[in-house]
Amino acid sequence: MKAIVQHRYGGPESLEVAEIDPPAVGPGDVLVRVRAAAVDAGVRHLMTGTPWLIRPVMGWRRPRQAVPGIDAAGVVEAVGAEVTDLRPGDAVAGGVRGAYAELCVARRKHWVRIPDGVSFEQAAAVPTSGATALLAVRDAARVTTGQRVLITGAGSGVGSYAVQLATAAGAVVTGVCRPQKVDLVRSLGADQVVGYEYLAGTRNRYDAVVDIAGNTDLRGLRRLVTPKGVAVLVGGEGKGGLFGGFDRQLRALFVSPFVSARLKPLTVVTWAADVEHLLALVAQGRLRPVIDRTFGLGEVADALAATWTGAAAGKVLITM
Repeated sequence: MKAIVQHRYGGPESLEVAEIDPPAVGPGDVLVRVRAAAVDAGVRHLMTGTPWLIRPVMGWRRPRQAVPGIDAAGVVEAVGAEVTDLRPGDAVAGGVRGAYAELCVARRKHWVRIPDGVSFEQAAAVPTSGATALLAVRDAARVTTGQRVLITGAGSGVGSYAVQLATAAGAVVTGVCRPQKVDLVRSLGADQVVGYEYLAGTRNRYDAVVDIAGNTDLRGLRRLVTPKGVAVLVGGEGKGGLFGGFDRQLRALFVSPFVSARLKPLTVVTWAADVEHLLALVAQGRLRPVIDRTFGLGEVADALAATWTGAAAGKVLITM
């Protein structure tokens, strides 16, 4: 089968298209023929091996998982002997490893059925970014009706979902984004859309701030929230090093007990139940996956480069 492979840590230049053997299917596994896969920040960390703290798990000198990609949607090709509720031909999606290939395999618990009316591209755009936004808005910030919520990176993959979920929860949402994404963020339901210069000058305070990819330092976040508010830190800023930009999350853990506003670093886990819930919202027309561009399997390096500039509005996808 054709796949994107990586034999050393690095950026898009470290990838190549290769013919490799299909993955083996264990008793509890599901083998899926990939129709679409997503690009996100998590792929970058796994490809570059940063922060270095992940290397004991991911591989010291090179990735143990040679095929990158962590979100996929496609058609079941085969199932293991212990899998009884899926069969070849079923449409599924999930947060899985090795998504940038014609075939990928994962345990049954990682796959969910794609509802009728949801395309493979829409389904692939949901798992990691959608689940991250859901955890930030529902679990970490606990957004409720009438709250004032500020979301930075509102036009990104995670941010586009966060705006919609906070709006659906009844919040008054202010989205922060680049100028070229203003119309998009407004169309997703934001009550107000502002640029990043707003963060330094505003005296407004919010019940919750969802800060995506390290747009604001801790002092700035504390200034943006009410005394009993919460700031959710999604992702990290900076490059390389031991912490790879995630030192801000560690500082937040230390500082939070000593200040009135809560600082909550977000640890992302893509639970199948959350993906299933989000796909149901997509099928009902209550959640819109925003897809900026699609690339072919041989264009993964270009897709990654386009995503890492931060210019993409919503998600960038790989289609087979």
